[in-house]
This record gives sequence, C-alpha cells and structure tokens, in this order.
Amino acid sequence: MIRKFRSMVVAAALLAGIPGAASAAALVASVDLSTQTMTVKKHGQVIHTWKVSTARRGYITPAGEWRPYRMHRMWHSRKYDMAPMPFAVFYHGGYAVHGTTAVSRLGTPASHGCVRLETANAATFYALVQELGPGNTRIIVSNSQPSG
Repeated sequence: MIRKFRSMVVAAALLAGIPGAASAAALVASVDLSTQTMTVKKHGQVIHTWKVSTARRGYITPAGEWRPYRMHRMWHSRKYDMAPMPFAVFYHGGYAVHGTTAVSRLGTPASHGCVRLETANAATFYALVQELGPGNTRIIVSNSQPSG
C-alpha cells in the first residue's frame, strides 16, 4: 500500500512539473551557466557532458527547472532573422536547447538566451528526449557559482 502511494506521489509530481521532481525523471539535462556546460543523466547515470553557449551580455538564459513542451527537428527563429535552430527542444517560452554551427563559441556565453550545442550533440539530446518522452525529461538551468 505504501509503495503504491509513493508511486502515485512521484507520478503526480512529474505531471505537475514540481521542482525537485527531477530526481525521479528518466532524463535530466543540467545546464551550468558558470561553466557553460550541459550534463545529461539517464536514469541517474551521467551519459554526456557537453560545452554549451548560453546568453551573452545584454541577454538572459533564465534559471529554473522545466519539462520540454515542444520539439522540432528544424526550427527557424522568428525573432532573430530566421536563424536556424536544428534539433530544437523548447522548454520555457521561446527558450530551447538546440544545435549551432558556431562551435568555436561553445564554452562561452554567445547566444540570445537559448542553450546552444554542437549540432551532433543536439541531435543526440533530441533523440533521447524522443526516446524517454518530454514528460520524463527535465531541463535544469542554474549557476553553480554564487554571483556577487
């Protein structure tokens, strides 16, 4: 009885997108703004750590925890001159994890706010989200170094 109740609570937390539910998610992508990296865990095991580019000066990549809500193999930004966004996984408004050809900028803040990855890595992440499902995926954006 207790095991069934515990399972129901975890399922409800996942469906509601409650912070802290990431530990129960099958796929967790943790973006660290201070190190410009994204670590991907599948069932609690680290399977990838990639360099990313997040918001450059004058823009923001919001911190928080989200579940993906929309995916496109190829999307073109309506806001930024139809810029290509391959393997886009949208998680918060217009913010997405997606591929880029500007690989020399990875590891440094360079985007308008999205989380940019090497396109092959974005394709891998996209496939993982498809495999495990957006409802079983969490994207966590944080800054490991305190500001100030």
